[in-house]
Amino acid sequence: MKIHRFIDNFDLSGNEIEITGEIAHQMAKVLKLEIGEQVELCDGKGTNAQGKIKTLSKNSTIVEIEKISKEPHAQKSVSLFCAVLKKENFELVVQKATECGVDKIIPIITTRTIKMGLNMERLQKIAREACEQSQRSILPEVLEPMSFEESFEIAKLNNINIIFDASGEDLLEKITNNKNSSGIWIGPEGGWTPEEIKKTEENNFKKLSLGKNILRAETAAIIATYLISQK
Repeated sequence: MKIHRFIDNFDLSGNEIEITGEIAHQMAKVLKLEIGEQVELCDGKGTNAQGKIKTLSKNSTIVEIEKISKEPHAQKSVSLFCAVLKKENFELVVQKATECGVDKIIPIITTRTIKMGLNMERLQKIAREACEQSQRSILPEVLEPMSFEESFEIAKLNNINIIFDASGEDLLEKITNNKNSSGIWIGPEGGWTPEEIKKTEENNFKKLSLGKNILRAETAAIIATYLISQK
């Protein structure tokens, strides 16, 4: 029998927890769970709790905690620096990159960025649901959009930064990623400008490509995240 999994900033320190709001409504009215049914709760930081539903309503559900476990943080972390794309395309990137194992998503505003508006609350929800679906315990962080120049401050924290461009060397032939923290850089629909490429070269970024085919930005972001996460 499938045990439903929920991720939120739960306080899992006690013997039972009261769940309200959207998740309580989902439990009672959408999934139609029952009293006594087993569920799994995650705080998004690696702590998991298994328990059973004690009381249930659309406004409030109480879960009795039976078992606590902690998932250690992975030694390798991957950050995705992705140019802001059209709303539905960027939402797809957040969903699939989360499933692939990304730890942090940084929307960046580049010279050729066209669409600017992102619904951060919705992106957080998409990341949470993707975490639940893929059985992850640690919720990736989705940052507020920042300029290309500002993002270099975060890049300094990475052991390696990889900018993907059609002019780069082939990823599958040129990289074995054993670095503790990696940054993946994906440009907008119109690509990187020569000035942006030069800036990354000055900061010792590795320039790679995903093969001879020209991919849409959202496709490149998903594939690159998966490949670097698995290397």
